[in-house]
Amino acid sequence: MQKVLNAWAWSTTVLSVIVGFPVWLLVFLLTAPFDPGRYAAGRTFRLIAVTAIRLNPLWRFRVDGPRPDDPRRPYVVVSNHESYADVFLISMFPWEMKWMAKTTIFKIPLMGWMMQGSLDIPVKRNDREGAMAALNAARDRLKRKVSIMAFPEGTRSKTREMLPFKDGAFKLALEAGLPILPIAVAGTRQAMAKGSFQFRPARAMARVLPPIETASLQPSDLPALKARVRAVIDEGRYAIARELGVEVGGTEPATA
Repeated sequence: MQKVLNAWAWSTTVLSVIVGFPVWLLVFLLTAPFDPGRYAAGRTFRLIAVTAIRLNPLWRFRVDGPRPDDPRRPYVVVSNHESYADVFLISMFPWEMKWMAKTTIFKIPLMGWMMQGSLDIPVKRNDREGAMAALNAARDRLKRKVSIMAFPEGTRSKTREMLPFKDGAFKLALEAGLPILPIAVAGTRQAMAKGSFQFRPARAMARVLPPIETASLQPSDLPALKARVRAVIDEGRYAIARELGVEVGGTEPATA
């Protein structure tokens, strides 16, 4: 039965992309000339992921937490990263964010084309020039009044423990004086394990946490800011784990 459900989940996911592409293309053609942030095109692309979730009988995903008062106010959004399924889950939030993702994903037919047209940001790992190009692209998106979405761990952990956070997203927030919007995720590791493209039964949640302002901070505050955001997300993922009855790794924060 598991093989049948996995085949169904993959079939409906691929079908969602194939059917969704002409819808996305129509939205892109109609809105791109007067939508410099490609907000409508990007939101249409995220809804394809939401459709795939709805058609997947193995996943029970939901999101909660206060949404931004103004969805067009740019934030630097950061989240812990458990699996590829995080992308599907976080797409359920009802506002647009430009994703920073590894360059190989942009080469996937249809999906990669939609990511490029939606102004998502390719990141070439372990390449200094590529990293600088990604940061410049992120600055551009923020100037277009659209939030960016990053996984500051950089990759998925092979264990259940969060990896150290990288500096990039926090430097952007400090440079622009924009708030950081933390998101905590728990439960997706079971949905699609690292090293596997197999869909598995999972209950998962992503929760928006209170924004952290940076306007009064200096570049020297970067380490403290990064540590604060990481601690908030760590506490948040444990709270979700207790609520859902799922496991997360590491040592539970004393304040949780």
